[in-house]
Amino acid sequence: MKTHLNLASSDLEKSVAFYRTLLNCQPAKHLADYALFISEDPGLELALDFDNAVQSTHGVHFGLAVDSIEAVENAIQRLHSGEVRTTIEREETCCYAKQTKVWASDPDGRRWEIYTVHEETNQRDDAQCCRS
Repeated sequence: MKTHLNLASSDLEKSVAFYRTLLNCQPAKHLADYALFISEDPGLELALDFDNAVQSTHGVHFGLAVDSIEAVENAIQRLHSGEVRTTIEREETCCYAKQTKVWASDPDGRRWEIYTVHEETNQRDDAQCCRS
C-alpha cells in the first residue's frame, strides 16, 4: 500500500529538484506541467501539478517516519548535498515523544520533517517544532 499526495507547485522544476532530494528518487513522470514520484521507501506516490496561484498553508506540515537515527543523518547529508536549507533537532521532545529530526521546506513553503522516535514521553512540548 502507498499513500498518494497531489500538491500544487508554482515552480515545477524547483519542486522536482526538492522532492528528488527529499525522497531520494527520480520522478517516474516529468512533463512541463506535471511530475509523479513513486517511492518504495517511503511508500508514497507524490504528484506535482503546476499552478502559479499556489497558496501557502499555515500550521500544516508533512512527515516521513524512519526507523533509525542513521536514516535521519543520511537524510541530513542528502539534503545538505542538494543545497536544501534545513533545521535539525536531536533528541527533542515533540508530540509526546523524544525524537531526532530534520526539517526542510519545499519551494512553495510546505514544511517536511524526516524523523525517528527514540521513546514515548508524557510531555507534548512541541510549541516550536510542529506548529510553525
